[in-house]
Amino acid sequence: MHGEYKTPGGKLVVVDFDIVDGRFKNMVISGDFFLYPEEELGPLTNALEGVDVELDDESFAERIRMDIHPDTELLGTSPEGIVIAVRRALEGAQA
Repeated sequence: MHGEYKTPGGKLVVVDFDIVDGRFKNMVISGDFFLYPEEELGPLTNALEGVDVELDDESFAERIRMDIHPDTELLGTSPEGIVIAVRRALEGAQA
């Protein structure tokens, strides 16, 4: 599945993933946003790996916040922006 979201006044977030048994698998988060330090891309990507797709948006965003280091700077998007891209992918699959 593939979803995109252009954060207002910010950057593009792209997500690609599979769903296996109602859970996210092979999650990839990319785009033209900035992430410092760059090493936090792994934890950011892994934040939703294996998570139930039925989880509510607030819980998805909190999961992302909890999995990245507290000093990580996510510039041009936010955990909520990533969640919107995920939702768009899920809604596109249902269309």
